[in-house]
Amino acid sequence: MKERIHEYVDIKSLKDMIKKTRKSFGDRPAFKFKTEKEGILKTIKYNEFLDDVDALGTEFIKLGLKNKRIAVISENRYEWGITYLATVCGTGIIVPLDRALPEKEIRSLIERSEVEAIVYSQKYEEIMQKLINENNENCKIKYYISMDKEKREGLVLSQSELIREGKMLVQNGDKRFVNAEINTEVMQIMLFTSGTTSTSKAVSLCHRNICSNLMDIASVIEITDEDTFLSFLPLHHTFESTVGFLYPIYKGASIAYCEGIRHIQENLKEYQVTAMISVPILFENMYKKVIKGIEKQGKLEAVKKGIKISNLLLKFHIDIRKKIFKDLHEKFGGKLRLFVSGAAAIDKEVEKGFNDLGIVTYSGYGLTEASPVVAAENDKYRCYGSVGRVFPSAEVRIDDKDENGIGEIVVKAPFIMLGYYNNKKATEESLIDGWYYTGDLGYLDKKGYLFITGRKKSVIVLKNGKNIFPEEIETLIGKLEGIKESMVYGMPSENDKDDLTLCAKIVYDKEIIINILGTDEKSKIKEYITNYIREVNKTMPAYKCISVNNVIITEEELIKTTTLKVKRHEEMKRILTME
Repeated sequence: MKERIHEYVDIKSLKDMIKKTRKSFGDRPAFKFKTEKEGILKTIKYNEFLDDVDALGTEFIKLGLKNKRIAVISENRYEWGITYLATVCGTGIIVPLDRALPEKEIRSLIERSEVEAIVYSQKYEEIMQKLINENNENCKIKYYISMDKEKREGLVLSQSELIREGKMLVQNGDKRFVNAEINTEVMQIMLFTSGTTSTSKAVSLCHRNICSNLMDIASVIEITDEDTFLSFLPLHHTFESTVGFLYPIYKGASIAYCEGIRHIQENLKEYQVTAMISVPILFENMYKKVIKGIEKQGKLEAVKKGIKISNLLLKFHIDIRKKIFKDLHEKFGGKLRLFVSGAAAIDKEVEKGFNDLGIVTYSGYGLTEASPVVAAENDKYRCYGSVGRVFPSAEVRIDDKDENGIGEIVVKAPFIMLGYYNNKKATEESLIDGWYYTGDLGYLDKKGYLFITGRKKSVIVLKNGKNIFPEEIETLIGKLEGIKESMVYGMPSENDKDDLTLCAKIVYDKEIIINILGTDEKSKIKEYITNYIREVNKTMPAYKCISVNNVIITEEELIKTTTLKVKRHEEMKRILTME
């Protein structure tokens, strides 16, 4: 058994988890959010929350939804959490849907998942009314349940009314949900992978998968009931649903709902947030703004000096970072202590930069198919540029290594999915003898740290057999001030159609560029960016150099998933259409 850094509570199922949470943290605050009508801050304790879960679950069973599939689609909000746990802790199978999908794709996922009830917010009212009126035989939904209606309206039920009625049932002795037995080995969570509907796969997860992952997380990354998490990433995504929703509940911490990307700093302050999980692009942009602010104040050299002193004292276990960088911490509310980055590799300079300033930042690695976390850093085991060490209950090996030891990451663990729902071929291709073939490329160093180099499908293979990992070059491009994001790709060479020329599409921030150049003239912007590309090329072997004549400069954002990963195939279609 690998070393577990922190103690953790053993849980057999999510129902077991919420029972233990109620017992240990019943009077602690569970959720903090603003009410839509009054706009005032509201706090809900764990006892209240879990009473609502019991009530809704009881009412679901009364409606005949035992062992059925229930979809949920909404913004991140309290009602989403009630629906999730009221389904998996004794009713049936939860199917979280991507809140950002267009109507056509939402319909497709509803049909593919064969859900018989859907709980939704006001934003999706129009789509639901269409489904009700169409009477489509491919749609199996029997119950449409609104998060926002106070009482039933026609065929649309009210979630709050169901909770009120469920509480009466529980008080009158209905224990069908409260005492429900959980089979921890069968599918209870169906999650769709990010991507277009035609390529997305439905991942089947069970209670054992999720609970083993929660216990691994707890044994590596410590939080307490004094922590408050800011919920920002979409809850349908497994990174947020496991690490940003279930993990705080497991530990009795509080969850505060972010009002949107423009409100992050404001929400960090008003909710007194201590921890936040997100994707690298968000943390990288936050760090750029922090450094820019320090430069504007003329304090960069003083901060660098402070970092040297504080890092020296840290070697003697003396931490003065929050004191000497007090002004920065106050901008984030004064309580912020932890960032956890996942879904892609974070720039190691950004990770180190936040740590130097006193905001502990960990990098991790995971996939929907792994419930989701496979590896993560902590204070004892940190190596910048890596995603930390593999979790205690997991094994990782690297298959088909190249001369640099880079190959496909393959994982075996109790948190690996049951398989892809209704997709035997994809399951058999990716799950072999209990090992999951991730499609991610990376390597393990001698100390056991895992490094991610890119996606197998993204690698650009040149005629001479050299492999280029576009993510590596994109990280370098992103260091130029004013660059939002980029995508590096290969196109047939003019001189040799069997070989590839490295090209790049680069998205710039117009406001920042104008501040730098004093103009928004396209030729000046292109000159500024291509000059930088030339400097980047000087640091690279010739085969990794980007053709400056094949650089697309644009303000238009790249096509991304809801967790801000670039959809490379979709973006390539757009680039080819431009040509």
